[in-house]
Amino acid sequence: MKIDRKETPLLTAAKNGIKEIVESILEHFPVAIHDTNSEKKNVLLLAVENRQPSLYDLLKQKYNNESVFHAVDIEGNNMLHLAANYNKSMNPWIIPGAALQMKWEIKWYEHVKSSMPPNLMLYNNAGKTALEVFTNTHEELVQQGGKWLYKTSNSCSVVAALIATVAFTTTTNVPGGVEKGKPVRGKELAFQVFSISSLISLCCSVTSLVIFLGILTSRYRENEFKMALPTKLLGGLSLLLISIAAILVSFCAGHFFIVDDQFRSVAVPIYAVTCLPAAAIFALGHLPLYMDLICAILTKVPTIFYNGRYTPLGSET
Repeated sequence: MKIDRKETPLLTAAKNGIKEIVESILEHFPVAIHDTNSEKKNVLLLAVENRQPSLYDLLKQKYNNESVFHAVDIEGNNMLHLAANYNKSMNPWIIPGAALQMKWEIKWYEHVKSSMPPNLMLYNNAGKTALEVFTNTHEELVQQGGKWLYKTSNSCSVVAALIATVAFTTTTNVPGGVEKGKPVRGKELAFQVFSISSLISLCCSVTSLVIFLGILTSRYRENEFKMALPTKLLGGLSLLLISIAAILVSFCAGHFFIVDDQFRSVAVPIYAVTCLPAAAIFALGHLPLYMDLICAILTKVPTIFYNGRYTPLGSET
């Protein structure tokens, strides 16, 4: 490991996102804000490069008018160039799935871009803009994100197709039969539950299947990872979970008609005991991905993963 002997305690703390130490040092030694390492990176550039959103927002709030915001490193990279540069060895965002990591990278780039001071140098020493750096360094992550989305959507589409088939078969087999074009047991509560849940399951599963097929046929462009692809995946998963729950309710309601009258009082608890574990296992298995998608879509600024949970910016302590 190469050791930078010019790296001061302030710069080391900035690289690791230790906001308390950075605040303490700058409070007692304000001139330290101009410290740089051997690559001419100051506290702000290191915070941006190492994806430290909370520290970056603190520096932006307190030193927005300082020359530190106009600094460039030894290669002529400003803070937006460093926000655009992706280095997978740093493991910037502890979030599963290359597609969601790509979404965080886009959010981080846009967050830094929105706070850029005017008259900042557009090109580095290599003659590249920040956008060019972003496209070049994220090419592999985009490919990995596309493969991850394809694999996830393909698995879910198989489940959705299976449920759609079962739901369609269920809706065409009316419990009790039909007399004069009307269901014999159409006025019973169990039949109403059966018919409605079957319809919900069929509609949700078919819609989710269409969404997953849309993801499978996507070109996986860089800008699609910002909102389109994660939103589609979240919508598809949501509808798939609803269809699974609905098909279980439909099965139980249809089975209720063949239960002997003396056992109907215990039928519902038995259905709950037998069906809920299956639905719970599937739901819990996809819950982490579901929560990651919601967090990635709803938050405007990247959050960090701290002590096993997502933490809003500025509340790590």
